[in-house]
Amino acid sequence: MKKLLLLFSLALLFMACEKEPKNIKLSGPVFGTSFSVQYHSPKDVNYKKQFDSLFNVINMSMSTYIPESKISRINKGEVLEVDAHFKRVFTQAKKIYRQTEGALDPTIGAVVNAWDFGPEGKIAHIDSAAIKGLMKYVGFNRMGLKADKVIKNEGSFIDFNAIAKGYSVDVIAEFLEQQNVTNYLVEIGGELRAKGINLEKQTAWKVGIDDPNFEGEQSYSKVIELTDQAMATSGTYRKFKVDENGNRYAHIIDTKTGYPSKTHILSVSVLAEDCMTADGYATAFQAMGIEKVRAFAEKHPEVKVFIIFENEAKEFETLALNNFPE
Repeated sequence: MKKLLLLFSLALLFMACEKEPKNIKLSGPVFGTSFSVQYHSPKDVNYKKQFDSLFNVINMSMSTYIPESKISRINKGEVLEVDAHFKRVFTQAKKIYRQTEGALDPTIGAVVNAWDFGPEGKIAHIDSAAIKGLMKYVGFNRMGLKADKVIKNEGSFIDFNAIAKGYSVDVIAEFLEQQNVTNYLVEIGGELRAKGINLEKQTAWKVGIDDPNFEGEQSYSKVIELTDQAMATSGTYRKFKVDENGNRYAHIIDTKTGYPSKTHILSVSVLAEDCMTADGYATAFQAMGIEKVRAFAEKHPEVKVFIIFENEAKEFETLALNNFPE
């Protein structure tokens, strides 16, 4: 009898261990960076092939680095119908453009390229005349969609890189939800979206916000719990240029002047319902400056913001708006 009870107990223990939830963890290169997805699937399904397929579709729609993509062909002057992904990003970019009074402007792409932050290389000698000439074609308000076709000036260049990465996070998240996955964390190049909890650890999903570090070393300014929302971060401390005089230029271009933004903001993290929105706002806020971001946040309590900036004494300070979590 004792032997039977021992065997029964061991069987129960084995069954309990078998039922402990394990996350499926997938990662790899994408969009010039990397992706990482963790999720719990009751059917233990690996969706790597589906993710790669979705990434390819988005790339062929909106990658300015691929000559055959729809956005590249449009920038070359072709008139063609755009797909559903392109339309969603175009529409949301237009909304954020208007809300931020042009701080996020996808038509700044040609100017970004001139400063050698984009896919087209650089102009060897930046001068005011060159910038002025390029700025003639900047202005997302002059672009529109009609019959699924982009209406734009002949010389305008459109670039969704400031928002498309966040959108790609949303696409993967939406795919998982369509498969009835209710617990996941999706990350692409530091942009994140989470739902439910980390079942494997039986805790909320925990994500970190990097300390600004110009030397490339990684440490976290803070770690927060991310549940049923998205977070995107824009920082000037990793992507910058240094001229012959040692001046550092941020990769965020001021859409009003055409020159790299002069700001004390080093990092902006934004929490929003979806990652495309968080990504767009994070980029816009980087260019707007602290006081304009503060004023914006007062009118939009649904957008939570965390800013790391350098004060006059060259010391790091932080500012949390709209109850950004501690």
